Amino acid sequence: MSASSSLISSASRIGVPGQGLPVMETFATIQGEGAFTGHAAWFIRLGGCDVGCTWCDVKDSWDANVHPVREVDELVAEALGQPARIAIVTGGEPLMHDLGPLTDALIAAGFRTHIETSGTHPPSGTWHWICLSPKKFKEPLPGIHERADELKVIVYHRSDLDWAEDHAARVRSICRLFLQPEWSKRATMSPLIVERVTRDPRWQISLQTHKYLDIP
Repeated sequence: MSASSSLISSASRIGVPGQGLPVMETFATIQGEGAFTGHAAWFIRLGGCDVGCTWCDVKDSWDANVHPVREVDELVAEALGQPARIAIVTGGEPLMHDLGPLTDALIAAGFRTHIETSGTHPPSGTWHWICLSPKKFKEPLPGIHERADELKVIVYHRSDLDWAEDHAARVRSICRLFLQPEWSKRATMSPLIVERVTRDPRWQISLQTHKYLDIP
């Protein structure tokens, strides 16, 4: 099994590498956004984020210290108890942590490894799929765009549509491009996204289908 991106850590992380990760929650669900919408997946949501999106719907994840530290072996054993073989690591901002031990163990157990990141911390881990979702609140680090398999821009204001083009210019030609209305602004932003995608078919529409379906 070959991964699309092999990422090497280049900075210190929260905690001690290989000694566990702060985990807000783990759950089986259907991926609701982006390129793998509709696929069964096992989510590992890590605690810790310093991006500070005002519209974030998981603000409880921001403080890593309030979430229990769990060992990698325990996380993988739990994942193996579910039928899905896509493991999606999200947050918070998961790259605040050294993810090498986790992805090594997941891949050895037969999982595809996916990550959802704002790209604001140096990358670590080995990934089959990297979803880069940049935020205006903190600029992604140089180099992360070239590793992205998917660029997903959350549209909260009409100006975000033009801001998205700046990021699209930095990713590889094979990177898939998605515009997604922020949930509370979907009524006003969705028509603008439809108009943009109609004019520029490089982009696709991503919706938070898990919220429409009322699933995790």
